[in-house]
Amino acid sequence: MKSVFIVYNQANSERVEYMLDMLEIRGFTMFQEVQGRGTTDGEPRRGTHTWPEMNSAIMAVVEDDQVFSLLQAVRQLDARNKEVGVRAFVWNIEQTV
Repeated sequence: MKSVFIVYNQANSERVEYMLDMLEIRGFTMFQEVQGRGTTDGEPRRGTHTWPEMNSAIMAVVEDDQVFSLLQAVRQLDARNKEVGVRAFVWNIEQTV
């Protein structure tokens, strides 16, 4: 199993949830109002007067064979609007309870 952590501009919230629905990924944990800045050229998302936009994040634990399709969908979503931004990170899950 893998954990996929997806960070996205809140403008993409409905698209990210729709993407998970279409891939039949039911379980996830959502984090609202996540602050940060992209590694290369992303602008800060701080919820302030200067940087008013905010990010959200979703973590989903999926089967190994679902990772490729999920990352493909994230790439497609990111390609739709590079300025809004979405990123995904994958970790191994050793055990669950």
